[in-house]
Order: sequence, then structure tokens, then C-alpha cells
Amino acid sequence: MSRAASIAGVAAVIGLALAAGYLSSRYLGPASRTDRSPPAASPPAAAAAAPAAPAATIPEKRPEFSLVDSNGRRRSISEWDGHPLMVNFWATWCPPCRREIPLLNALRTEYGARGYEIIGIAVDFREDVLAYMQGTPISYPMLIGEQDAIDVAQAFGIDDLFYPSTVFLDQRGRIVTIKVGELHAPEADAILAAVDEVDAGRLSIDDARVRIRSQLIALSRNKG
Repeated sequence: MSRAASIAGVAAVIGLALAAGYLSSRYLGPASRTDRSPPAASPPAAAAAAPAAPAATIPEKRPEFSLVDSNGRRRSISEWDGHPLMVNFWATWCPPCRREIPLLNALRTEYGARGYEIIGIAVDFREDVLAYMQGTPISYPMLIGEQDAIDVAQAFGIDDLFYPSTVFLDQRGRIVTIKVGELHAPEADAILAAVDEVDAGRLSIDDARVRIRSQLIALSRNKG
């Protein structure tokens, strides 16, 4: 496939995502899609009439994978075993993804001292990512792929090429929640506080998901 055809395909996906309420957030636990927020707007009739895609399954634990980083070195996700993680899927052509980067840099500074790590996964052309990083400081490890990165996103249960998406993992590699859509500081703080409680043994993952969902709904209402 040519580069132009690939970009055209990405643009078509973006259009469908926006029509389906891409900018609304979904908060997913493993093997569950019933607690997503409703779409912000109704999709066009043609899109609504299309057959629904099979629901993605969110695994209990992170999948095993490796991708090449911004320095050309292949990195395995297992390098960060034992650390609670934020795995952020993004692309240079995605405006909310770009807006998140300063927050992710700040979160790495704030939470890195407590053992957290943020892993960026760019679902994009390598040359575009490297060019973007020359003008935009990114302080956390950056893994880059095209189809390989799409495959990793799908292994996490992130379907339909919804970006940005941020996966929050506890220190045992279990998926606590997935935030689809642009992440904001109060949301990150609420989710990471729950991850802290899970890692300390004071909160089960199921209870953490309930707490996160209620807090994020409250934050959304307050913004409105």
C-alpha cells in the first residue's frame, strides 16, 4: 500500500470515529464494554446502518509485545515489569493526542519518583514521529510502529483505531482501566490514585474500576 493510500485510509477512520462520538470517553474494564459513556452525537444514517463490528475483548493483563523505540532499539514491554504503567497510544495527525503530551511529560515528572512509567506508542510513520519529536519535547520512552503498533493496540482491546487511548496498569501488569479520548490532569490523578490503592492492597481492581468510573463521571459533569 502506498503512503498516500495509507494516509487516506487513516483519514477515513478518523471521520467515522468522529461521527460515532470519538471525543466522548469510554472507561473499559477487562472483557467489558457495557460501562462506556454514550456517544456525543448520533452517527449518520449510513454509518448507523452498517453492521456492528465484533466487540473487542480487554485482557486481564497486558499482552507481551516489542516495538522499536525512537532511538532504533527494539524494546520489550517486559522491561518495565514491576512498575505501574501508563501506555499511551497516539499519532502525530491526532490533535488531542498532541495536546496530551505536555500533561504526560508533567505526569512522568510527578509520578516517576513513585515508580510509575509512561510508555508512548506512536501508531504512525516513523519518519513523521521523529520529525515531530524534534520540535516537541517528549520525556518518556517512545515506541513507534505502523501495523505493528495497531496490532499492539488491538491486543489491548482498543478497537476502531480510537486515539488517543491510555491504558493504566498496576505493578503486576493488570489492566485497571482504559481511558479513550484526551486525558486531563484531574482524570489522571483520580485514576492513578486508584492504581496506588490497588498496588497497596487496599482496593480490588473491580472496586477500583467502580471508583474510577464514578469519579470520571463526576468530573465530566463538573466540566459541563
